[in-house]
Amino acid sequence: MVARLLAIGLAAGVFSALLGVGGGVIIVPALVLVGLPTRAATGTSLAAISLTAAAGTVAYALHGDVKFGAAALLGIPGVLGVIGGVALQQRVAGRTLTLGFALVLTAVGIRLLV
Repeated sequence: MVARLLAIGLAAGVFSALLGVGGGVIIVPALVLVGLPTRAATGTSLAAISLTAAAGTVAYALHGDVKFGAAALLGIPGVLGVIGGVALQQRVAGRTLTLGFALVLTAVGIRLLV
């Protein structure tokens, strides 16, 4: 299990730096595939993202590619969204969460291809 988690983390870091995705797109599905329930995968992903986001922010900031004002305008209301999202997630069945997440990923994938 440790090797799988390290591989998932490495993949998430690479995709996070290249495309700005990692947690929701890489970590959550991978953790579900290795047996974590959706809620645990989501919470674990958020904890892991805090580390990769900090490293990515520093790396991009060194190149002058971080707009901190825009980040604050996105992040501050995002905190409220997280609180509401967690409250909602606790009321939804795990299987429904997994299917909803799969539909969102599918829709995004189709939109990117079209």
